[in-house]
Amino acid sequence: MLSVRVGEAVWRVELRTVVVRTVLLVLLLVLGAVALAIGTYRLDLSQVLSAFFGGGEENVRKLVIEWRLPRVLFAVLGGLALGISGAIFQSLTRNPLGSPDVIGFDAGSYTGALIVMLVFGSVSYTLISMGAVLGGVLTALLVYLLAYRRGVQGFRFIIVGIGVSAFLVGINSYLLISTGAQQARAAIAWGFGSFSGLGYEQLVPFAVVLAALLPLVAVTRRGFAQLELGDDAARALGIDVERTRLTMTVLGVALTAVVTAAAGPIAFIALVAPQLARRVARTPGLDLVSAGIMGAVLLLAADVIGQRLDITVGLVTVVVGGSYFAWLLIKEGARR
Repeated sequence: MLSVRVGEAVWRVELRTVVVRTVLLVLLLVLGAVALAIGTYRLDLSQVLSAFFGGGEENVRKLVIEWRLPRVLFAVLGGLALGISGAIFQSLTRNPLGSPDVIGFDAGSYTGALIVMLVFGSVSYTLISMGAVLGGVLTALLVYLLAYRRGVQGFRFIIVGIGVSAFLVGINSYLLISTGAQQARAAIAWGFGSFSGLGYEQLVPFAVVLAALLPLVAVTRRGFAQLELGDDAARALGIDVERTRLTMTVLGVALTAVVTAAAGPIAFIALVAPQLARRVARTPGLDLVSAGIMGAVLLLAADVIGQRLDITVGLVTVVVGGSYFAWLLIKEGARR
């Protein structure tokens, strides 16, 4: 254990956790450098570093700072948000299948965005973002109410979420086939999940919303961590169980919805990142920081692979995450 004392406060963290987080951060920097260098016009590392420090050719600086850097930052911040959101729901349900994309909150965000794009005919980034966030939050509240039986039991929460997700997929399909071909094509392309075409105009509001949500998660986390001891133990420690659970549900959905609003539905990062972080760091309980960093690494790596293969990042995460999801289902079935 490492102990850091600042005045009266003492923070303790396991050495293995510190090492794992450090390695992940180094890997994130390496992937970031690779992402800035690859593309139609390839650069070497010296050109990327020179552009960051204001040197090199003007067209290279513009390519790195204005065009490629926003995409990298979107992948890092989006992966951070999805990793934390996945850790929240897996802790909430006490089940590795408890992920916002599995439970259906991604589908709800997609429904909200489709209503804005196809029903109201708007292409405004702000309105699409608001629709996605509202759709995700309303879906979460619906699942929460349907799963509530003198409290929320994790497995019931997942089953209800899967059912609501199937219903929303039907609505999304109806919206797509009942509109014009051009509008449907644009909505489907957005639904694959991609960071292409995103710049600082979209990055700034995305980062501001994320900066507002993360402190709320940090403040609520302490009470939420007590829920891992069980509802009775949490109540004995003075925790309002249902209010804390509902608050973290809304925050977890909001983290997923802001990513969906910016880049479209990006599946399975929220499912995979917390599990990989827990297995590597061997943390016994809720570790939002490691899950967030792991999510950033996974999403940036998926974007790099997508650029090399000329496919969207959403398709990469579906292929990789879907395989992991199938393995997890088989493992959970065998264990039960």
